[in-house]
Amino acid sequence: MRRSGGASITLLIAGACLLAYSVVAGAAEHKFVGTAKCAVCHKTATAGEQYPKWQASKHSKAYEALASPKALEIAKAKGIADPQKSMDCLKCHVTAAGVDTSMVGVKYSIKDGVGCESCHGAGADYIKKSTMEGLISGTIEKASVGLNMPDQATCEKCHNKESPTFTGFDFAKAKAAIAHPIPEERKAKYKSGG
Repeated sequence: MRRSGGASITLLIAGACLLAYSVVAGAAEHKFVGTAKCAVCHKTATAGEQYPKWQASKHSKAYEALASPKALEIAKAKGIADPQKSMDCLKCHVTAAGVDTSMVGVKYSIKDGVGCESCHGAGADYIKKSTMEGLISGTIEKASVGLNMPDQATCEKCHNKESPTFTGFDFAKAKAAIAHPIPEERKAKYKSGG
């Protein structure tokens, strides 16, 4: 009887560990909200005009580019019938490629190409103004809400030799070309609690 009691306790502990692991793992899953949701707060000059800067970038047209004659030619040479449906192409041309549909919000659109969340992480847990203020003021840790501050490694997940159009990648130049910081005045306002 003691053996079965010991086995039961072992199974109970193992089950509790698995449950704890699944809760922690589940906390790491953040949902994608789509660029339209980001635009609400990130389009004005006082916010830094991140959304208009993204709209003017090649990232916003990355999905559309997969329908170009050049993309179709590359796809044909690689045996891909439709680059806008192939994960080989979508993984770098759209946000949330291959993610379960339960992890994307109603404002998400594949047509947005490489949106904000491709670089900054799925935004459902940091999209609220109060959360953004906490992130800027330093009272909320970025990783706790899924916010990523992209670095060279983030960019090189797609800008690399695996891409059939790769001709080299200068991170410093690319970063400067798409820079979209939050203005210092706004940061100061949040840090002062205003």
